[in-house]
Amino acid sequence: MNMLSSQKLAPFKWLATGDENFPALFEAIDSATQSVRFETYIYSNDHLGQECRAALVRARQRGLKVQVLLDSIGSWMLTQGFWEPLVSAGGEVHWFNPISLHRLAFRNHRKMLVCDDKVAFVGGFNISDEYKGDGVHSGWCDLGLRITGPLVKELADAFDESFGRADFKHKRFARLRRTSAKRKLATRQGDLFLSGPGRGRNPFQRALHKDLTGAKNVQIISAYFLPNRRLRRDLKRIARAGGCVQLILAGKSDVYLSQLAGRSLYQRLLRAGVEIYEYQPQILHTKLIVVDGAVYAGSSNLDPRSLYINYELTLRLTDQKLVAEAREIFRQKLAHCARIEAKAWKKSSTWWGRLKRRWAYFLLVRIDPLIARWQYRRMPD
Repeated sequence: MNMLSSQKLAPFKWLATGDENFPALFEAIDSATQSVRFETYIYSNDHLGQECRAALVRARQRGLKVQVLLDSIGSWMLTQGFWEPLVSAGGEVHWFNPISLHRLAFRNHRKMLVCDDKVAFVGGFNISDEYKGDGVHSGWCDLGLRITGPLVKELADAFDESFGRADFKHKRFARLRRTSAKRKLATRQGDLFLSGPGRGRNPFQRALHKDLTGAKNVQIISAYFLPNRRLRRDLKRIARAGGCVQLILAGKSDVYLSQLAGRSLYQRLLRAGVEIYEYQPQILHTKLIVVDGAVYAGSSNLDPRSLYINYELTLRLTDQKLVAEAREIFRQKLAHCARIEAKAWKKSSTWWGRLKRRWAYFLLVRIDPLIARWQYRRMPD
């Protein structure tokens, strides 16, 4: 029986582990009757990747329109031949921003599935076996969200725009105008923020700053934590005013340079009263922000690459049941964390450790965005 027609799905459902996320993802594909749009950053040729491909092929064999969008750097180990079963069946596969030294910096970091314009999935999960598990005993710790309702159509339109932008060609003089990649789409369910390189401010960052103004209770889980000075000031101001600011950051990371750079901020945040915890059991890949009565979820990290360079999507939702569930997810993750204490952290910091952290910060906050801006200005039309 068709899942989408046989039962009324809740508007929102958190998928707090890979063991929850992937079965729901494949069930939605197998239940679709009209179209499947699938977008991801990393796609691996492993058991999970082959299982996902098989579901997409089955959908196409049922006569559905099936479109797949992959980032050419994130999924660089895949060969064109991997998708031959889907392409032969009539499916479409596009590689976002084909590898070129002129535009290597710009990546599509979004993760999204939209089926029949009725149900969508967003979050941090890529398609790779390392994401399978409960995030505690096995598999990376990540988070997804299933959505039904008006936001799904906006997500479908965002996919169509990315799919059409895959070759990354720009019209002449486009770099002199504000980019359509950065915008806010509002629905009665919540807001969708799209972001990417180019002129104009990141709408996700603007909304977060606005929510942090006057906030009392902030909980953030961030795999790659390197917010700009403005957001850091927001967090410190809330903590100094007696509010609660809790951060769950990576105790284990797949990007050691990012972990080092993020740790360069610890001392100043701790001094202001911000609580910092590091997740211990597995690699942390979650992106979740709860500010008073609003929750943010999607693909964006709190680092320069997500805020200024990558193509990202983030949802801002105020459904109070969803917000309460997000705080419970935070509480559950907190049980597997070690708290970073200010005195102990300062005492354990060696000159060599501080030097490495400062260099990592310099590379990720100064050099990487500088290279991206240089490439953006010099991209051929």
